[in-house]
Amino acid sequence: MPFINKKKIKVSSEIPTASMADIAFLLMIFFLVTTTFPKDRGLAIVLPEEGVEAQVSQRNILHLIVQPSGIVDVRRGESQQVQQLRPQEVEAIWRQEVTSNPNIIAAVKTHPETPYRYMIDVLDALHSANAERISLQILEP
Repeated sequence: MPFINKKKIKVSSEIPTASMADIAFLLMIFFLVTTTFPKDRGLAIVLPEEGVEAQVSQRNILHLIVQPSGIVDVRRGESQQVQQLRPQEVEAIWRQEVTSNPNIIAAVKTHPETPYRYMIDVLDALHSANAERISLQILEP
């Protein structure tokens, strides 16, 4: 009769942790490589080169003064006559002015206490009207 060797097999209740650190680092590398980060949102403005300064005649400037209340004061060149508009109406004014003077520049002056969204509304209206020459300034007292 053949002898059968019956060894008892020990079943371990431990989880092998020797390769856990390797797996964790591989997962971290995988997620770092495959994650996409959103681009910063901001104003798409092309700034001129440093040191470039040009003299512009006042008759070629449309002053758009953004007030803290959201009202835009429009002044043409050296004229002291002020027209008050909402930011959405700036597009129509710009289109009207650029047809009479193709060299016109929009000088957007913002009061220091004006909420940022009002300036953005004016810039969006100018962008909708295809304005390419815009000057951004802070309104000084």
